[in-house]
Amino acid sequence: MQLLLKLIQEAALCLFLILFLQKKLSELLMTITYSLYNLTETAASVIANSKHKTVLFNADMGIGKTTLIKEICKQLGVQDVISSPTFSLVNEYQSKNTLIYHFDFYRIKDEEEAYDIGFEEYLEKDAWVFIEWPDKVINLLPENCTEIKISLQEDQQRELLIKN
Repeated sequence: MQLLLKLIQEAALCLFLILFLQKKLSELLMTITYSLYNLTETAASVIANSKHKTVLFNADMGIGKTTLIKEICKQLGVQDVISSPTFSLVNEYQSKNTLIYHFDFYRIKDEEEAYDIGFEEYLEKDAWVFIEWPDKVINLLPENCTEIKISLQEDQQRELLIKN
């Protein structure tokens, strides 16, 4: 009888730990399925669920990184025309409440190019920093970032994974 009671207590403790870890994992990871038709809600969810103001966008070419970033900037109150910084490497936007830097490192050859434009100084500011192709500057990234991974689904929907 004592052995059975001990096993039940251990099972209850294991169940508690599993539920606790599931809750913690759900706080760190979030998945959203979206299309271009509900981009506004998706952008709002990204803002609300990003624990860090440096946000890394990982996706294949043409999946919609820049499109999503444009909508996020609108949600943050940017009134300017928002465009891809593919050739300039960085675009700066100002809303009435915050400063936003949008980087696109697709065309850089090495991290030295990002270092040369003062990339690390941008990270020190109290601003939103959106980075496309973060793998190109992996050694320059801060420790605390929100990572976004976007993948295209069969029905032209996108799956977005937020990792804090």
